[in-house]
Amino acid sequence: MEALIAKNVTKQYAEHVALNQVSVNIPEKTIYGLLGPNGAGKTTLIRIINQIITADGGEIFIFGEKLHPRHIEIIGYLPEERGLYKKLKVGEQLLYLAQLKGLRRADALKLIRVWLEKFGIQEWWSKKVEDLSKGMAQKVQFISTVMHEPRLIILDEPFSGFDPVNAQLLTEEILALKQKGCTIIFSTHRMETVEDLCDHIALINKSQKILEGSKKQVKEQFKTNTFVVEHRGAFALNGQYELMSQQVLEENYLKSVVRMRATVSTNQLIRDLTDVTEVHSFTEKVPTMSEIFIRLVTGK
Repeated sequence: MEALIAKNVTKQYAEHVALNQVSVNIPEKTIYGLLGPNGAGKTTLIRIINQIITADGGEIFIFGEKLHPRHIEIIGYLPEERGLYKKLKVGEQLLYLAQLKGLRRADALKLIRVWLEKFGIQEWWSKKVEDLSKGMAQKVQFISTVMHEPRLIILDEPFSGFDPVNAQLLTEEILALKQKGCTIIFSTHRMETVEDLCDHIALINKSQKILEGSKKQVKEQFKTNTFVVEHRGAFALNGQYELMSQQVLEENYLKSVVRMRATVSTNQLIRDLTDVTEVHSFTEKVPTMSEIFIRLVTGK
């Protein structure tokens, strides 16, 4: 089942087209990366899903139902622009936001204590938000987003302001929510995080979707039949292969990058290499999400 389906969603502000016939399919119980450069239209789509703004055209379906105000109760949204009440204490803030999501006071208090303990911040209960650092406030807002375990969670740049230790802690909690059955839409510019977390991705550029699929499918699509070989002894190859680069690691021990024609099999390349050199390692050079992103957005 799809957690969310967007069909031909369009949004325009005066002369500016923010979204142009954008369609995406987000599988249930996955982490879905919504990627794109600044101003591409990602945040506009997220705000339409959250019913903060309305689309000019197209349709959105949540778990098989057309988008409706009642769906707000099953969505947790962490916006890029943080929005906590600075004068409230952390405990009061979380309790208020939990009750807005329909939790009873007693249940909310239990959940808040569990989440504060998870992040090791029990002593923050009486701290005012204005006294927190950016990273500390980010933890509080993340808790407010997910503590009621919504079926659909939307995280817009959730790692902003986090050091590596807290980023790892947040990563673990996001993966745990997925294991519990939550679907997570994840918008970020950090491609290394996409590599680690996302199952599926969509790339929006200049208001249009230009790529969508599972991470594995996307990488397969952009493979270049290029392999990195560490070997002892120089070699020459026939016209079916192109030697892209060669680096001497130590005396007579080299690292070569070889590209083969699409009509040649990997097994054939290995056989041909072992005929002319002593192969120590053989690895396919699979493009990273960052490389794919840059290639599609800039053409380089």
